[in-house]
Amino acid sequence: MSVTTEVSPPPLTFRTLLPLASVSISVGLAAAVTLPFIGLFLTTQIGVGPVELGAFLLISPLAGLVVSAFLGRWSDRRAVRRNLLVGGAVAGMLGSLVFAVVRDYWVLLAVSVSLLAIASCVLAQMFAYARQAVERTGSARAPLVISSLRTVISLAWVGGPPLAALLVSWTGYAGLYLASAACYALVVLVALRLPELGGASAPIKRAAEVGGVARPQVVCAVLAFAALQGGLSLGGSALPLFVTTDLGGSEADVGLILGLCAALEIPLMLWFGVLAVKLDQRRIVLLGAVVAVAYQAVMAATLATWQVAAAQALNAVVVSALMGVGISYFQALAPDRPGFTTTLYSNTMTVGGMLAGPLLGLAQTLGYRSAYLMSLGLAALGVVLLVITGIIGRRGNVVPGGLDQRESGART
Repeated sequence: MSVTTEVSPPPLTFRTLLPLASVSISVGLAAAVTLPFIGLFLTTQIGVGPVELGAFLLISPLAGLVVSAFLGRWSDRRAVRRNLLVGGAVAGMLGSLVFAVVRDYWVLLAVSVSLLAIASCVLAQMFAYARQAVERTGSARAPLVISSLRTVISLAWVGGPPLAALLVSWTGYAGLYLASAACYALVVLVALRLPELGGASAPIKRAAEVGGVARPQVVCAVLAFAALQGGLSLGGSALPLFVTTDLGGSEADVGLILGLCAALEIPLMLWFGVLAVKLDQRRIVLLGAVVAVAYQAVMAATLATWQVAAAQALNAVVVSALMGVGISYFQALAPDRPGFTTTLYSNTMTVGGMLAGPLLGLAQTLGYRSAYLMSLGLAALGVVLLVITGIIGRRGNVVPGGLDQRESGART
């Protein structure tokens, strides 16, 4: 007579999460010190004109979108997620080193669409790795962990741009990109010590078992988030211009407003992460989208700088719900493909930013208040598409982020 013993999964501990938090803040800092200054770097150091600048800012994110999507699919089929973290960080380190020493437009463009495009997969793979690691412990707290890691990135963006300004003034752009390379080097060292988790865990129902419903549901969710991210990106890009041009505010007012929003985001992300463990993630995301409509409407009607500052409470709710819980929401669309779905979420931010660019140019002609009317339309479209996503999911018995799905997933 044989006796079988059930092996308990390893507990979720601070030691498990600390390496992932280190990766999160390092990659967040690498982006926060370089991305806000890329346009200024290209125009002042390389001497590019508007056409070359626009081409660089369009081609680079497109390359990152394509490469990260391919790597996201691959990571769900092979036990390579840790290796992708290492490889992506090495690519980011090498790309940053090239930017530190080379001042040729075509070389930098080639590096951007190759090495830095590969590096763009690191954050998505980190979130996918985190979800797998949490699920392997038998815990259902993946949404809280994801929101906490996303909060760490917000912290990096609070301190990153001011640090970048100091680096540029003290060391020039060479020091800026050397700092970025150092951040990626830290990611390499941390990722090398992470265990490879193997393939993604099997879901409760695969797409083929739910009548193919998952595919239109994912497409609809991607379109919804692209619209919502486009509205956020357009509103964020227009805010400094709107405050200083239309409302007569100062650059100091802009800094205060942006800092206020970032400060409010951090506790809200943690709070929404706690709620996402207990409540339906879809409802939290839908709440964020509805508040986005309210925020854009308020911004379109503001007449004073203090009103813009007060409206940042709404904006912080939107960012915290969509960017904190949104990652877990996407991962729940296909639990067996965390790399692919997390990459899809990341790519909605890229597409949203690309959508915001020409609309901001149109707002320069119509007036910057019109940017918030356009953002209002995008947010409303996002709400409609999220509702449709939920309807499709209920018809196919696949509700992303539902409590039943998460509890079942924790038991498998």
